Amino acid sequence: MSRTIVDVVVIGAGAAGLMCAITAGYRGRKVRVLDHANKPGKKILMSGGGRCNFTHLNSTPANFLSDNPHFCISALKRYTPHHFLEWVERHGIEYFEKTPGQLFCQHSAKDILSMLLAEADWAGVEVSLKTTINSIEASKEGFLLQTTAGEVQCEALVVATGGLSIPTMGATPFGYKIAEQFGHQVLPTRAGLVPLTLQPADLERFSPISGIAADAVVTANDISFKEPILFTHRGLSGPGILQISSYWNPGEDVHIRLMPDTDLEATLKQWRQEAPNKSLEQMLSQILPKRLAQILCEWKGWSGNMQSYSNQRLTDIAAVLSDLKIKPNGTEGYRTAEVTLGGVNTKEISSKTMMSNLQEGLYFIGEVVDVTGHLGGHNFQWAWASGFAAGNSV
Repeated sequence: MSRTIVDVVVIGAGAAGLMCAITAGYRGRKVRVLDHANKPGKKILMSGGGRCNFTHLNSTPANFLSDNPHFCISALKRYTPHHFLEWVERHGIEYFEKTPGQLFCQHSAKDILSMLLAEADWAGVEVSLKTTINSIEASKEGFLLQTTAGEVQCEALVVATGGLSIPTMGATPFGYKIAEQFGHQVLPTRAGLVPLTLQPADLERFSPISGIAADAVVTANDISFKEPILFTHRGLSGPGILQISSYWNPGEDVHIRLMPDTDLEATLKQWRQEAPNKSLEQMLSQILPKRLAQILCEWKGWSGNMQSYSNQRLTDIAAVLSDLKIKPNGTEGYRTAEVTLGGVNTKEISSKTMMSNLQEGLYFIGEVVDVTGHLGGHNFQWAWASGFAAGNSV
């Protein structure tokens, strides 16, 4: 069987893997990227609704979850969103800022992938697709990989295999298995940035308004996000719900404050004064989607004209609208999750180089590591930063 000898093997042709390979290639290292998929960067292409939310200008360590929250600081400090943006601009890729800090491609996520593949080509990186790795073993020279494309020998091995989210894109637990093979602890994994499903009674109540969105502040475990929520035929989604899903634990309530920019109690009393003969449902419909207002009033038994409500009753109604408690049934799981929480324990990895503290020459980057960003381009920024850190060390 043929044997290829290179300096660096990167497993995974996604955002982190390509970034690492490019960085190492420009340092003069001979790099081979291996991926079992038939195309590189599949998750890049589908991200941001096909427009790739490629970074967040305000990305800081506070935007990441990890059992070891200080781990991401070093890499994020050394490769910032502005470094990546300079690259994007140099390639003439048009982009726009959707909400403050969130940058998307103006045309297509293909622009980001094309940029990465062009840079990889210029850096002399070889990308081998449709390649399955059957075994990995440490050797005197570094590592020996048995693959469907023959044996590959390398000094440094970088695991950039992503997490378990969106298995239809080819996600597998392969990276975690490599980590465990070399003695690493893999912290429990679960779906993150994922829609929540509802209990049968709540689902029956809200399913008629599937497709309707509302502004809200969503809270779980003392963490809050002020972003819109979306009612779906399976439960709750939208940016606010996806964000809070990473903090919510099964069996707990999610707290939703509707009309977050409104002084609810004062507004209700003002309505009673200005429109005493109108119903609460009619008045709520001025601020909330009409069908949502109708469902809330039916659910909570709020009937009668505004003039029929006492001060105490209006105080109680304001309290309900500012803290609507819903106990989700669960999440939609990895099928629709944007990221995987948990992963390779960062306490066993160098925060400066991403190299294993247990096995010389073994590196872990991107989503396979126990670092998970908020929605809005932060996970891409972690891919770029961790890939850059490893690429400068391998």
